[in-house]
Amino acid sequence: MLLWINGPFGGGKTQTAHEIQRRLPGSVICDPEHAGFGLRRTLPPELRGARGRRPLIDNFQDLTSWRQGVVEVLDLALTRHDGVVIAPMTVTNSDYFAETVGRLGELGHDVRHFSLLAQRETVLKRLRERGFGHLLQYVAGKNAGLRRESWAVRQLDHCLERLREPEFAEHLWTDHATVPRTADRIAVLAGLRLRPNNEGALRTRLRQAGVGVRHIRFD
Repeated sequence: MLLWINGPFGGGKTQTAHEIQRRLPGSVICDPEHAGFGLRRTLPPELRGARGRRPLIDNFQDLTSWRQGVVEVLDLALTRHDGVVIAPMTVTNSDYFAETVGRLGELGHDVRHFSLLAQRETVLKRLRERGFGHLLQYVAGKNAGLRRESWAVRQLDHCLERLREPEFAEHLWTDHATVPRTADRIAVLAGLRLRPNNEGALRTRLRQAGVGVRHIRFD
């Protein structure tokens, strides 16, 4: 089974994916974003927007090689790995969605797709706090985290509007749900059973902070 966790940038996809992986024995995370950033880094620095220059490719999903590569790798993982595969990735373009999520279903895989949604202010708050967000706010002011996440903020309204469409169901609103609770809801809808969440609040916060730091993108 493939759990594709969609949602706006900063919507909690990665944290939810890691929560499910932590509590579902045999599951693995295969992050399509790694392929995209790898392709982007293959370009010379001046063509990927270094030193304030306009990038040649603003969105790596526009690359056919990314869409085809994601399907090839996830197809391989789903075929050879004896366990649930989790893919946290924002996709809002209908054609790209069909070429990735849809194509994997056409190949015969059991694909369960979920869109994590939240109100705009909720997502902005999460973006402020992502990675070193709390430290940045302390040092440089309330909106420092948002300046670091400028690309995600620019995409936010578009993502929230597109992902509300029926084609991107199952929709899960997460404004008042913790990450463990969202993981529980996905598991129930997918017919999976997670291990009980016996982790304390402090340990959860520390672990989630670690996940956030490991996923900071610097280019």
